Amino acid sequence: MESFTEYRAHRRLPDLPLAAASILGFWLFYFATIVIRTWLIDESLAWLGSRALGCVVGVVLTFLVYLVVSRAARESVRIQIVAAAIACLPAAAIFSTFNLAFAVHQPLVERTVLRETADGATVIQSDRGAPADIRSGADALLLPAADRQRRRMLRLIADGLVTWYFFFAAWASFYIAISSATRLRAAERRAAGAERDAQAAQLRALRYQVNPHFLFNTLNSLSSLVMARREEEAEAMIVNLSTFFRSSLTLDPGEDIPLAQEIEFQQLYLDIEKLRFPRRLEVRVEVPAELCGARVPPLLLQPLVENAIKHGVARTGEPVLLTLAAREEDSRLVLVVENDRGPAEPVGCGPGTGVGLANVRERLAARFGGEASCEAGPLSGGGWRVTLTMPLELE
Repeated sequence: MESFTEYRAHRRLPDLPLAAASILGFWLFYFATIVIRTWLIDESLAWLGSRALGCVVGVVLTFLVYLVVSRAARESVRIQIVAAAIACLPAAAIFSTFNLAFAVHQPLVERTVLRETADGATVIQSDRGAPADIRSGADALLLPAADRQRRRMLRLIADGLVTWYFFFAAWASFYIAISSATRLRAAERRAAGAERDAQAAQLRALRYQVNPHFLFNTLNSLSSLVMARREEEAEAMIVNLSTFFRSSLTLDPGEDIPLAQEIEFQQLYLDIEKLRFPRRLEVRVEVPAELCGARVPPLLLQPLVENAIKHGVARTGEPVLLTLAAREEDSRLVLVVENDRGPAEPVGCGPGTGVGLANVRERLAARFGGEASCEAGPLSGGGWRVTLTMPLELE
């Protein structure tokens, strides 16, 4: 864990490693081009020492520009750009003056010199030997030597300022672009992490909502057995209830489970309800072997099975066939919970906790977004069917 001092330094100098790497990269590249140029035109290597010194001064000045830009990073990119445009101006002026004072080569600026010819004329000449302007000796007398020297110095500094301003501005543009992209990616990662955490919290809340709903319905069933003095069935129901909770509470609400395990949990619950309705409840499971490893949210079918018992089996005196089926359609998993008897009314209505179908829909939306669907409706001969469709993910 970083110390408080390191944390404060990091806050004062954001993206310091990026800035340091880019500054050194820029100036090392510049120095490499100078070395190659010197080697190609066969100049004296004695200049390399002063040029290396110039690069060191350039690194220091660029770092000062970075300090200005980094302070502006707390505001906005627009403020950073304005700060960089202003900070590059004195940096370029200082570097141009340094180059002139120490005769360091400026690759993009032709240095000029003043020469006096034998006939008294003043020649303003580039360092490549081509005369730029010639004045007669009489015209030259119009400007004192000190004025000519001062104007020459100012011109050279101005030429160098333009050249080096764009060099410093190029680094500042590169740094602002890269640092802005880095901050944007970090913000996107934080947003994605927050979204994942929110989704996981929502899934956990919806998953934990199932247990009280299940317990409420099961206790109603247990109460019915006790009131009917069916002690043996009530005792068996308590044992099965304990087994169900011991198995289900070990599940991670944010992790999917195999469909085969989900069916096992529903069969545990149906064994409990068979004690209450031994002659009316029949169960059929139609899950192909190749889909047993399909991943589904844990206890996704629990509210649907409970509602099938509550609104189907409990409200009719006839035998009810409850079907749990699974199939694959177009690389998607389709789950069906169906009871063939009972009132033709929406699942989840009537007295109760109001969880049922709404919980299933919310869990599907939280887990799969728009890629999952839940459709429910009555059957023509009575009863109810709920069809869940979701992406097929195999182990």
